Order: sequence, then structure tokens, then C-alpha cells
Amino acid sequence: MGVLNVTPDSFSGDGLLARHDPIAAAVAQATLMVEAGADILDVGGESTRPGSDAVDEAEEIARVLPVIAAIRRALDVPISIDTSKAAVAEAAIDAGADLVNDVWAMGADPRMADVVARAGVPVVLMHNRLAAAATGGPVGGHYADVRYDDVVADVRNALLGLADAACGAGIGPEQIILDPGLGFGKTPAQNLELLDRVGELRSLGWPILVGPSRKSFVGAALGLPPGDRLEGTAAAVAVAVARGADIVRVHDVAAMVRVARMTDAIVRR
Repeated sequence: MGVLNVTPDSFSGDGLLARHDPIAAAVAQATLMVEAGADILDVGGESTRPGSDAVDEAEEIARVLPVIAAIRRALDVPISIDTSKAAVAEAAIDAGADLVNDVWAMGADPRMADVVARAGVPVVLMHNRLAAAATGGPVGGHYADVRYDDVVADVRNALLGLADAACGAGIGPEQIILDPGLGFGKTPAQNLELLDRVGELRSLGWPILVGPSRKSFVGAALGLPPGDRLEGTAAAVAVAVARGADIVRVHDVAAMVRVARMTDAIVRR
């Protein structure tokens, strides 16, 4: 899954709104990603980095819809809309998006589950602080404030609850993809443990998406800023694939496709 940030303030410095012609830039970047081997393009119009400014739904729609429509005209590839707002998801699906990637696991907008159920599209349910609250962590506060008895067991149980709630809302089990939420509500050490034990989440029976790309836990391990985390991300992607992750969400598609394919060649031969 290749990341397309239609924002001015991406943590990794790749926000496309800073370009002179963001729609053309997005299509060009999407084309390069697909040519490099991306299977899914993830389009987002609101940054999820800590401390980022909130974007209202009208502005988010204005950012992502022209990009999704332009990519849909240019490329035959599944498009994911990275949003937690039901109105944005609904408009994006109408414009050609094929799945919803919600970092709040449909907990931020009560209409999201209905939108996903009626559209019949896949949805990525990511473990975040809303889910962490059910395991004893606060809904507010700094990410490092979240407490876990066993981060993997707690995240696994929370993801199971999210999946069960989605099914209860009329979403088919075949629509569900689970994401442990690396970098969201976890310390660097907890992120490393989750990544190393991601295989334990596979027993839940749903596909697993992992998003380690350029994350702060990579920076913490290597002492490097986002732009210098390619090799660290590559190591994280290799471990994720080796442990059984089905989808890896990345910025540097060409390099990570090679890493994923080589890891597959070794462990899934």
C-alpha cells in the first residue's frame, strides 16, 4: 500500500498540497508507485501525526476527491481513502475509492459503520487510543501515557472487539482488515514488540496491515529524522512480512516492494 498524503503537513515531508499542482503531482506519484509495484494506493487528506491540526470534513473532501477521481481515471488500481469521517468516506467511495482506512476504527464518527456496510467495501480497523481505552489506557493525553499489561495481548483483544463490533454493525467479516496501529498509543519499545509478535494477531483470522514506514519508533531506534529512515523501515517491513503481515503501508514503494518480495521469496517459498 503506497501512501499519498494530500496534505500540507505530513510528518514525513511528502504532503502533496505543497506542490504547485497537487492533483497532477498526485497522479504522477501514484503512477510511479503502481509502476514500482504498489497494489493499493492510500489517499489521505488529514495528517494523523501528533499535534497536527484538525481538518473539517468539507476541507478534507475538497482535498481528496479531485485526487481520487483523477487517479481513478488514470489508473486501474484499488484506492483506499484514509479518513475517520463518514461523509469523506462516502464521497470518496462515490468518486472511485475501493476501501476505507480508518485510524480510529470507526469510533470517531457514528455514521462510518453504516457507510462501510452499505457500500460493501473493505475497511481497515486500526488499534488506536479509542481502542486502548478499553484495555486501561486513556483516550486523551500523550501516546506514551497508554498502559498495557501485555501490549500484544491487549492489542489483539481490542482488535477482536473492534472486528466483532463491525460485524454487529452489518459489516461482513470478509470486509475486515486489522491494523495493530504502530506508532499510535505505543511507546517505541511497545512498537518493536508488536512488530516482532505480529504473527500472534494472525490467529484472529483477518488480514493484517502493518504501517511502519518512517515512524518515530524507527527514528528512536536509529536516532534519525524521517527522511533518513529508509533502511530502518526496510528492516521493519521485512520482519512484518516474515511474521505474517498481509499488507505493508509504505512511502518508499519501489524499495519496499523489493524488500517484501525478497522476504516472501525466503519465508513463503
